[in-house]
Amino acid sequence: MSNALGVNLRRYRKKQGTTQGDLASRADLSRVAYRNIETVKSEPKESTVRALAKALGISVMELLRPAPEMPNVRFRSQQTLSAQETAEREQIVVETGMWLRDFCALEDLLDDRTPFRYADYRRGNKRPRTVAEEIREEMDFACEQCIPNVSDALEDMGVKVRFIESTMKKLFGLSVSDDECGGAVVINRAGDVPVERQIFTAAHEFGHLLLHASSYLADELEEDRKQEDEANEFASYFLMPKADFLRVWNENRGLHWIDNILNTKRRFRVSYKTVIRRLIDEGVTDRTLYRKFAVAYRRRTGRTLKFKDEPQPLTKSEEPCRLDPCDFIEDKLGRLVRDALQDNKITLSRAAEVLDLSIEEMRRGVASWEMFE
Repeated sequence: MSNALGVNLRRYRKKQGTTQGDLASRADLSRVAYRNIETVKSEPKESTVRALAKALGISVMELLRPAPEMPNVRFRSQQTLSAQETAEREQIVVETGMWLRDFCALEDLLDDRTPFRYADYRRGNKRPRTVAEEIREEMDFACEQCIPNVSDALEDMGVKVRFIESTMKKLFGLSVSDDECGGAVVINRAGDVPVERQIFTAAHEFGHLLLHASSYLADELEEDRKQEDEANEFASYFLMPKADFLRVWNENRGLHWIDNILNTKRRFRVSYKTVIRRLIDEGVTDRTLYRKFAVAYRRRTGRTLKFKDEPQPLTKSEEPCRLDPCDFIEDKLGRLVRDALQDNKITLSRAAEVLDLSIEEMRRGVASWEMFE
């Protein structure tokens, strides 16, 4: 019981924005006693569990519900994680497992499962760029320069998309491989992660699902540089096919090279670093362009580009317009919840739980649907 209880206590407490001390006080416990329960150092009495559930406003069943096992996760880091980061990593994995379980249960309930359409690409020894270009050709996008909505494209391929907000340094995303339920990518959309980076991360994790199926091990923490490079190559060519990229770049060759990078970045809805990396891969330039761009951009604008930054528009009328969160959203889970709720197949509280909302937020969401009924 304790493992599930500790995980759920932390999850619900964080969701409500409550500190350990506040929750302990509401449950008539000392802060030390509560911390020992949350960190699984002590086994609480049944009366204490009931008091904690009441303090959180949930049922005892919800508080004790065991988390699903997640063996097929790829969640790695370039650096050694601190104890706090390790705990946050475990929490993200657990919550992703619960999210995936709820998602799949709704798909089964409504008979609305999209199978993973590209499992065949996991076989063979093709280059990542070749796999990316073959998938783009088979998908037959209406827009030849860019994928209009990467989230929709992945969901059409049977890949679920989840957004989280994490303060973990250099965490952009992770992915889950599940033969029964389908693959999933998890994107960090914390305030300092640009939308362009979120889009690239989704394509990068999709590349891992296709190219590195055997690498999904929950206890593997160290990043494989070769596999990361292959996933980056896949994402680059998935978002920017070679012929279209070179055509766009050459069409704008009369522009200053900084403007050409910014224009190309906007055309394909990618990070400026993705454009620079492609120019290097195509032999147009070398790796010194990263530094040259940073220096030239600072000279022009007076702004220094930090690790997660994207360039701002150079003037109010010039490209690139900054991408907005509405340029990259996930909506299938919300649609499934709405359908299940309106068909009386789930309760309002269950809908709120699946969408990680409060009951009041869920009620407001339901009210918004009624505008167009």
